[in-house]
Amino acid sequence: MEVKENKYLKKLIIFFIVLLLLMAIIPIPYFVEMPGSSENIRDHVTVNEKRDSYDGSFMLTTVAVQQATVATLIRGYFDPNNDLISKEEMMGTSSDMEYEEMQRYHMETSQNFAIKNALDLANKPYKMEYMGVYVMEMDEHSNFNHLLEVGDTIYAVDDKKLNSSNDLIQYVQNKKPGDKITLDYIRDNKKKQTSAKLIKLTGSKKAGIGISLVDHTEIKSKEKIKFQTEDIGGPSAGLMFTLELYGLLTDNDLRQGKEVAGTGTIDQEGVVGRIGGIDKKVIAADQEGAELFFAPDDDIDKETKKEFPEIQSNYQEALESVKKNNLDIKVIPVKTVKDAIEYLEKEK
Repeated sequence: MEVKENKYLKKLIIFFIVLLLLMAIIPIPYFVEMPGSSENIRDHVTVNEKRDSYDGSFMLTTVAVQQATVATLIRGYFDPNNDLISKEEMMGTSSDMEYEEMQRYHMETSQNFAIKNALDLANKPYKMEYMGVYVMEMDEHSNFNHLLEVGDTIYAVDDKKLNSSNDLIQYVQNKKPGDKITLDYIRDNKKKQTSAKLIKLTGSKKAGIGISLVDHTEIKSKEKIKFQTEDIGGPSAGLMFTLELYGLLTDNDLRQGKEVAGTGTIDQEGVVGRIGGIDKKVIAADQEGAELFFAPDDDIDKETKKEFPEIQSNYQEALESVKKNNLDIKVIPVKTVKDAIEYLEKEK
């Protein structure tokens, strides 16, 4: 009897060990977002073959994303700074390859706008050519689905050349759902053309193509600016790239030895835009010893506030995370890159 009980116990133990292993290794269609890293930008940028040599550092911050398993799901449940998101929430209808491409295009645009703003602020000459808009993601209901692909560059609509993504958005929104438009685009260095009807955008009465997009620009300058960001994607380092480049182009020690982190997109005019995961990014900055953290002070319009009553500005989200996690870091709200520079100049 005792032998049988021992055999049963052994089988039970083996079963639970196998179950635990499966829980730890078998992925489920979710991702866990958590505080990531804070990286010194001097490791990623050179201007005229020189790196930033001033004391202190400008840091870009990231959100770590891990494929979820049952085990990480359970562990994440007990960590208030971890969020579980579905694959669809994170990637939409894009494949893994398309999502990686999208992140690369976002990073490229972010770098080009950072270069433009830094050159403007440093009064350095350059030439910027507007190539069109990158197609980033296709709505499954779009009539252009399967006609356009992620990475295509749209440069004209109904024979009208585009000078910004706003040109395309405004043109399309002045039309009605069901109207037909023709798009000229480039794929694999070849010019192509396609036509289809506009759709009614989800949650809106306005007409749209049903794509997400980002500006495709190229900048030519005598200043040799190079980025090494192969392992980083997305648009959220735009502000911090601009600060680093401006300091190098002007030989201006903005930091005065301080450890300065931050986040935020940057547009052609130097406006700092909203990003995701700032509550986690400020934790990553604090863990790396940052003293200051620049956060987008984005305005929430009435329409968005009505649809999402609990929404806060990035600055408010960062402040809340600092308080909740008892962080020793000062959060600075900025609307433009000039706000950040002026703050650092005053702190000298």
